[in-house]
Amino acid sequence: MEMGRNTRCWCGSGKKYKQCHEKFDERLSQMAREGHVIPDRSLIKNKADIEGIKKSAKINTGVLDHVAKHIHAGMSTAEIDQLVYDYTVSHGAIPAPLNYMGFPKSVCTSINDEVCHGIPDENIILQEGDIVNVDVSTIFHGYYSDASRMFMIGEVSENARRLVEVTKECLEIGIQAIKPWGHVGDIGAAIMAHAKKNGYSVVIDFAGHGVGKEFHEDPIVSHVGKAGTGMVLAPGMVLTVEPMINEGDYHLYIDADNGWTSYTEDGKLSAQWEHTVLITEKGVEILTY
Repeated sequence: MEMGRNTRCWCGSGKKYKQCHEKFDERLSQMAREGHVIPDRSLIKNKADIEGIKKSAKINTGVLDHVAKHIHAGMSTAEIDQLVYDYTVSHGAIPAPLNYMGFPKSVCTSINDEVCHGIPDENIILQEGDIVNVDVSTIFHGYYSDASRMFMIGEVSENARRLVEVTKECLEIGIQAIKPWGHVGDIGAAIMAHAKKNGYSVVIDFAGHGVGKEFHEDPIVSHVGKAGTGMVLAPGMVLTVEPMINEGDYHLYIDADNGWTSYTEDGKLSAQWEHTVLITEKGVEILTY
C-alpha cells in the first residue's frame, strides 16, 4: 500500500511516514524484488508495543527468578505451578498457558526425557539428579512474553550437566546469529551447527515464534535451518528463540493420555532454554533477562 510521505505512518507511532518507516519500506520492497520473504507490517512493533512487551517480559523474568529461589528436590511440579500463578497474578498479569487450547496449568514443567509441555502435577516430585525445564509465558495489559530456564536439582550426572550447558550455548549462539535484515534461517543454522558439533540433535517438531500482541505469531523460528533463507528479520520484530536439544535422537512422541507432554523417543535426556528478543536497527535486545 502506497502512503503519502506526509501522512501518519502505518505503524501507529504518530510520526509522518517520511520520518518513520519510509526508508524501512523501501528496503523491504527491494528485498522482496530480490526474492526474499518479507514480514507483514502487523509483525512490526511500534514504540508503545515494545514498551508493553518489555513490561510483560519484566514480570516473566521475575516469575523465573521466583521459581529459581524456591525450586528444590522433594517439591511437586504442582508447587511450581502455584508459585508461577501466585507471582504472576500478584503483579497484575495473567499466566498465558492457563487454559490455552485446553492446557490446564499456568506453566510447563518438563523433566529429564520430557522435551516440552510437561503438565504440573502434585504426584510428580522433583528428585535429586533431575533436570527440569520451567517454561513461563505472561500476558500483561494484552502483551505477551515467553522464556524458559533449565534447573539442575541437586547433584546431576555429568552428561546431564553438559547437555544443559550446551543447550544454553545453543540459545546464546542462535541469538548472536540474529542480525537486522538477516534471515530466520540464520538462527537455526547456528544452533544446528553447535548442537551437532557437541554430538547432540535438535528437535524439529517444535520451534520458536513471533510473540508480543499474541502468544504465537509469525514467523516460525526453526532451530534447524540454512543461513540466508526464510523470512527477513526486520527491526521491530519480536520473537522467541527456544532450542530443544536432545542427548540422543531428535525424534519424539506426545503423551496419548494428556495430549500435551512430549518425550524423547529413545528415552534419553532433553533440555531447552528460551528468551524473547527484539530486533533493533543495531542488532538484538534480549527482553527476558
